[in-house]
Amino acid sequence: MADSVSFRLNGTEVRLDVDGDRHLLWVLRTELGLTGTKYGCGEGHCGACTVLVDGKPVHACRKAVKDLKGRDVVTIEGLEKDGRLHPVQEAFVASDGLQCGFCTPGMVMEAVGLLLAEPHPSEERIVRAMEHNLCRCGAHPRIVRAIQAAASAKKGAA
Repeated sequence: MADSVSFRLNGTEVRLDVDGDRHLLWVLRTELGLTGTKYGCGEGHCGACTVLVDGKPVHACRKAVKDLKGRDVVTIEGLEKDGRLHPVQEAFVASDGLQCGFCTPGMVMEAVGLLLAEPHPSEERIVRAMEHNLCRCGAHPRIVRAIQAAASAKKGAA
């Protein structure tokens, strides 16, 4: 049975008639065609599916779409504004904080959520925040540097 679910997605109101128990990951990828959010483990352990819900990182593979009624969801596609990458995306590129790129959307979304909550985190805090986002290529040191660079750029712009 389909439920009517409406929420804000990347700044635009969305209304869907879907099974409310369906996970957000699959609704994003199949119904909405937003494939930047990746399927990794399907159990909320790897972080590849991380999106922001009301500014906080959430694993989309474990979030029922019915729980999003009236909420604000941002995916990797929603970070770019007017043709410009988000500062965290720019820092990932500049710091070579990616290799194969599969985990990158989830890493970026987790980092954006961290910097929204804590604009100038310590290295220890960054490592702790990112520990549930897995990178098989071993780019973690570059990812930490990218987040530090994004935080520094944000501090300099303030």
